[in-house]
Amino acid sequence: MRSVTLKNVTKSYDSDLIFQGLNLQVPSGKFFALLGPSGCGKTTILRMIAGFETPDEGHIYLGNKEITHTPINQRSVHTVFQNYALFPHMNVFDNVAYSLRLKRVSPKIIEQKVIKTLKKFQLEPYMYKSVTQLSGGQQQRVAIARVVINEPDVLLLDEPLAALDLRLREKVLIELMELQDELKTTFIYVTHDQTEALTVADQMAIMNPNGQIEQVGTPKEIYEFPRSTFVAKFVGSTNIIKGHLQIQNGTHQLVVQGLPLIQLSQSSEALQMNHGDMIFISLRPEKIMISKRQLEGFSNHLQGIVISIVYHGRSTQYNVQLANGMLIQVFEQNEEHFPKDIIDYDDSVFLYWQKDNSVILVE
Repeated sequence: MRSVTLKNVTKSYDSDLIFQGLNLQVPSGKFFALLGPSGCGKTTILRMIAGFETPDEGHIYLGNKEITHTPINQRSVHTVFQNYALFPHMNVFDNVAYSLRLKRVSPKIIEQKVIKTLKKFQLEPYMYKSVTQLSGGQQQRVAIARVVINEPDVLLLDEPLAALDLRLREKVLIELMELQDELKTTFIYVTHDQTEALTVADQMAIMNPNGQIEQVGTPKEIYEFPRSTFVAKFVGSTNIIKGHLQIQNGTHQLVVQGLPLIQLSQSSEALQMNHGDMIFISLRPEKIMISKRQLEGFSNHLQGIVISIVYHGRSTQYNVQLANGMLIQVFEQNEEHFPKDIIDYDDSVFLYWQKDNSVILVE
């Protein structure tokens, strides 16, 4: 297993600049997710690491070794593509054995390694079946088995679950996590699906549409403490509230016209913000308690009218309009063990949350 480092990488196609001066550090032996909207350059990064593309400027390292101009077949890096790229005229065994045969490995060792790998992926019963007879999930496992058998230092996965339905996608995600934990290989997983990235990643990087990396951290750090409005909106649902920072007697508050003062817990000094600055905060919908009653023990409260209700199965979404016209989204878990108010359209409600849940965005 090796780390992957991109230093000051610039890449363009003709006059179209994909990214400029990009820096990225992928730790060794981690499941790393690269998350961003379509067209932001995620796949281009994978292609450069794999050797299919060359940067216009900058350097790429595998561990301490620079591989910027190293030929593809001399990099211990393998890719699982979105369309799997299996050979339809071959059976499962031959697909997985293909790269070993190219390296002229002895037939006996090939048989041993292929069977061992197929067992790992629960594919042994299908070894002599054509890959065209397999389900999407089985084909995906064959595609991964075909690259894992080469014991690469880095495994690149380019939206490998895009063709699978939701239930199968959830199953394969768990299998991928278990596989990475067993192999300890560095996985770099490209996706535009925030749920996939939050599920599998030890660490993740968020890219914006301009090809810039907005934030790197653990899934919890990214979700709970987004640094920018883009990250807050792109990873999960959130309420963005804009106002002016007020500092009085060491306390920090957000002043929004037509609303009560919103208490903040973060230090504006650490964020290099001053009294009177225009700021944004992120407030996750599930961090808000909704009630028709006045309650004690909360740092913040707002009052509004329920204008729509959406049932999501595990949770119910309430859209609440405040007195100043602002809309606030609330998610309430549908848990029967906790008493809740019965809330309907046009009800007047109170929204409560603790000040720790108001995250100041650096932007």
